Amino acid sequence: MTMASQSDVTTDDGSTTGTLEPESAVETARRQLEHAAELVDIDPNIVERLRYPKKVHEVTVPIERDDGSVEVYTGYRAQHDSVRGPYKGGLRYHPEVTRDECVGLGMWMTWKCAVMDLPFGGAKGGIAVNPKELSTDEKERLTRRFAQEIRDVIGPTVDIPAPDMGTDPQTMAWLMDAYSMQQGETTPGVVTGKPPVVGGSEGRDGAPGRSVAIITREVVEYYDRDVSDTTVAIQGYGSVGANAARLLDEWGADVVAVSDVNGGIYNPDGLDTAAIPSHATEPEAVMQHEAPRTVSNEELLELDVDVLVPAAVGNVLTAENAHDVRADIIVEGANGPTTTIADDIFDQRGIPVVPDILANAGGVTVSYFEWLQDINRRAWSLERVHEELAAEMEAAWDDVRREFDDRDVSWRDAAYIVALSRVAEAHEARGLWP
Repeated sequence: MTMASQSDVTTDDGSTTGTLEPESAVETARRQLEHAAELVDIDPNIVERLRYPKKVHEVTVPIERDDGSVEVYTGYRAQHDSVRGPYKGGLRYHPEVTRDECVGLGMWMTWKCAVMDLPFGGAKGGIAVNPKELSTDEKERLTRRFAQEIRDVIGPTVDIPAPDMGTDPQTMAWLMDAYSMQQGETTPGVVTGKPPVVGGSEGRDGAPGRSVAIITREVVEYYDRDVSDTTVAIQGYGSVGANAARLLDEWGADVVAVSDVNGGIYNPDGLDTAAIPSHATEPEAVMQHEAPRTVSNEELLELDVDVLVPAAVGNVLTAENAHDVRADIIVEGANGPTTTIADDIFDQRGIPVVPDILANAGGVTVSYFEWLQDINRRAWSLERVHEELAAEMEAAWDDVRREFDDRDVSWRDAAYIVALSRVAEAHEARGLWP
């Protein structure tokens, strides 16, 4: 994953000059850390420590393919900071997984857990592989071997993986089983995002989308609007986008556009989101749904709507299209959908951007609930999960809103101030050993 960076400035007429250069996830994360550190009174020595991960594990993952051949993949687990509790973060299976991507995403997980005030630190990991090229049996063998390779550095009180891009509840069940077999006892708390039948939590799959909807409702009301009079465009109709769309639809918003990898559909009068299969239910089915107009993913980002939710992949809002975005508010559903320059352009244009570390934090929050259920061996009802999630999201929103109002900063800066202050306070309390 890369972000766009540029040394030249935006001109008075809004155009940009210079050549865009790739910026890795870790470079972006460090840039955001340093920017946030300028806004609060924090010991620079702590900031320096937070620029680096505590550990990065790189492992070789050989598996036997169905045809009898052996293929070798590279896996990573980057552990950024554990001052507030065990490391927490997803595992992704994707061809472009790299060390730096895992480090950068692990840093973001530290901030996400801190802004939600969860007793976790940040981590991220994965395997550089295209899961679509693997059979189910091959994916199982890959997961079990990866679990064995990282077994010594994960655990319910050490580091707790979860699903991410290219992985799912079944992947987590295999990982839990492989870990448990080596431990000699069933250890459901080693991962979250499992199927409920083996210790997973009700409501975990839909939690990131539900949190995006909750934060969208809060920010719309903050700007003295009514959800029932709000138009929304959502790029990405996977778990996050579909769940956010359906909940906002239920609350009376007009979800006028949604998309998948093939493109999107647009109806200015609102779509029947419940009738459109999510990517998990029926992959790439959005374009098969009837609508007055089809749009490309690029065109969807530039529709004239009240709220834009980029919920597909990172780096979709860039210097090239930021001046063409016509939404009044942006709520980040995906991780890192807005590049650094685009963020600056939106700030100049007065378009509020609610960051991913707050908006889509429902996933890690319900993962925390799942971890508690596993430790206590007591399952929660879906109703309780939804109630607890709403309470946690509203509390986090209040904390961020308070900084936003008091300091006259962007929503992203406000969220980072909350997160960094909590992490720094924990470091101050614990000190440096030895």
